[in-house]
Amino acid sequence: MKAPFSLFLETMMPFPARPSRLRPLALAALLGLGASLAQAAPVAAVHDLARQEQQPLLDTLRDLVNIESGSKDPEGLAKIAALIADRLQKLGGTVEVLQPADIFRMDDTPEKVGPMVHAEFKGTGTRKIMLIAHMDTVYLRGMLKDQPFRVDGERAYGLGIADDKQGVAAIIHTVAMLQKLGFKDYGTLTVLINGDEEISSPGARGTITRVAADQDAVFSFEGGGTDGSLRLATSGIGAAYLAVEGKSSHAGARPEGGVNALYELSHQLLQMKDLSQNDRGLKLNWTVAQAGTNRNVIPAMATAQADARALKVADFDALQAALQDKVRNKLLPDSKVQVKFEVRRPPLEASAASRRVAAHGKAIYDEIGVPLKVIETANGGGTDAAFAALKTRGAVVEGMGLSGFGAHSNDAEYVQIGTIVPRLYLAARMIMDISRDQVK
Repeated sequence: MKAPFSLFLETMMPFPARPSRLRPLALAALLGLGASLAQAAPVAAVHDLARQEQQPLLDTLRDLVNIESGSKDPEGLAKIAALIADRLQKLGGTVEVLQPADIFRMDDTPEKVGPMVHAEFKGTGTRKIMLIAHMDTVYLRGMLKDQPFRVDGERAYGLGIADDKQGVAAIIHTVAMLQKLGFKDYGTLTVLINGDEEISSPGARGTITRVAADQDAVFSFEGGGTDGSLRLATSGIGAAYLAVEGKSSHAGARPEGGVNALYELSHQLLQMKDLSQNDRGLKLNWTVAQAGTNRNVIPAMATAQADARALKVADFDALQAALQDKVRNKLLPDSKVQVKFEVRRPPLEASAASRRVAAHGKAIYDEIGVPLKVIETANGGGTDAAFAALKTRGAVVEGMGLSGFGAHSNDAEYVQIGTIVPRLYLAARMIMDISRDQVK
């Protein structure tokens, strides 16, 4: 069944409401009319084009899924980056594949991290808008055969399809829609696709923050979960590493000659167990510990790791200071204790600008009769959108991608095909309305 606005247009307009047949002036009038009707129904040209892009997007997803691109697979990442760069270049962008130079090295950062595809589209307006996603996955080379691309009913399955190859495809086809509409009212439209998100973006984080700093809006195309929610806040993710150096000695014949690193580690963990502040979303949980080599040897080394979560950037700063203060209090004076803290991802905090843009997104979804939930409270997980938000003056909205399920699973990762048209419509309209200062 056609939407009411589409029926109205076909009745009243002297030409079919399809973008491929619209004269430029007629299209401009159509888009203006859509805005003037208080957004009560979808802008037909945009909605119709979103429907036309569904199958091409699925074809792009197939091509992306068929390239294995694990975060530590340089060959696969180079191949998928080349494909994405080619698609964006054919859409008219100025494109470059960037090799990270300033790498933030963490405990598990590989020697070489994946590239970034950076594309810029110049428009005639003033607004700056940025679209981000990632092309790397958590999977190892060789697993594609067990989870190939396939369509089953209303679901498209495949390796990394939900996290985050759908996001890459959605960006490509959003840009394609704007091109087909002849829309260039933005100042610049920037696309940044990175290849190291699944390992906490050690190479891309600085570039994301720098490029996002002067944007009016940043849209991150991670999946919209199972219900298509937009997210304005996500948890920050941190890691703490505790290392204790003692002195080995025979546990039976001369235990007093040693310095028991396990005892000191236990002391440190116990005095740090209450650093969490659950009422404000700050969590520190020690999860991994190792000590000793043999039953009859006083352990000379002991280590532990903790997972940390926070809702505010300042909370991680305070936690780091608290950890350093705690380790000064030792059980065994002759032991040496060191603690290191990594901010793997900062928190994404909801802002007034983000709330305005998300509210406009809800109004756009109302046009097509689809409810849209906006989540302003972090509920776990981290995101590259948080790096974008560190210095930006504009809105940052996460979850612009397709709905799906099964991320990081070996046999059940899928996206919901029925969310392609609404999401393409939403993304295109958001860009168009921000470019024309129609977001209040």
